[in-house]
Amino acid sequence: MAVRKGKIKGLPKKKKGQWEDHYTRKAKEEKYPARSVYKLQEIQRKFTLVKKGAKVLDLGCSPGSWLLYASELTGPSGQVTGIDLKEVSIPLPKHAKALVGDILHLTPELEEAFSCGFSVVISDMAPATTGMKDVDAARSLELCEMALEVAAKRLVSGGHFVCKIFQGGDFDAYVGEVKKHFRQVKIFKPESCRKQSKEIYVIGVGLKVTGDPHSSI
Repeated sequence: MAVRKGKIKGLPKKKKGQWEDHYTRKAKEEKYPARSVYKLQEIQRKFTLVKKGAKVLDLGCSPGSWLLYASELTGPSGQVTGIDLKEVSIPLPKHAKALVGDILHLTPELEEAFSCGFSVVISDMAPATTGMKDVDAARSLELCEMALEVAAKRLVSGGHFVCKIFQGGDFDAYVGEVKKHFRQVKIFKPESCRKQSKEIYVIGVGLKVTGDPHSSI
């Protein structure tokens, strides 16, 4: 599928509650398992993080929409590896794979698949929501801290990081932590996010390394 530039056009003007239905139908028509793919498409159009031949790590990859789209961006010369506690059941191209496991507690077998050297780490992980904003934000923060730990360890110098977070009281502190590791940090909310959602994406551009003149780590 070609990567389109600019805003998503042709959205029907419908009453509140039907916005997400458009993206859900669109995802089904375009053979993606979830509407979340359009969030990554918007991020890619704006920041162009994933290039042909890139090596991408997708954290929390089930049901597979980001994994599939990332594999389209990298092309066959790239490599896309996903991990989730849940299995990904959709067919994937040969240069993409989805493994079942916990990225912070890898078995020796899985450790071989997650060596360092990734160009981009992407995370659309989200906790099971309770409806209590403070609790959901705290659980989201925990996942984001895990994702940042993985990115800092497994990205190449100059690599990029995409992470979804629920905005809460510790949001600014988390952004500050990301800034310690990346040369630029951007905050972005895709148009395809549900309007009532507190989710937003933190984009880390250009991983710093020890000895980097722009690094504070």
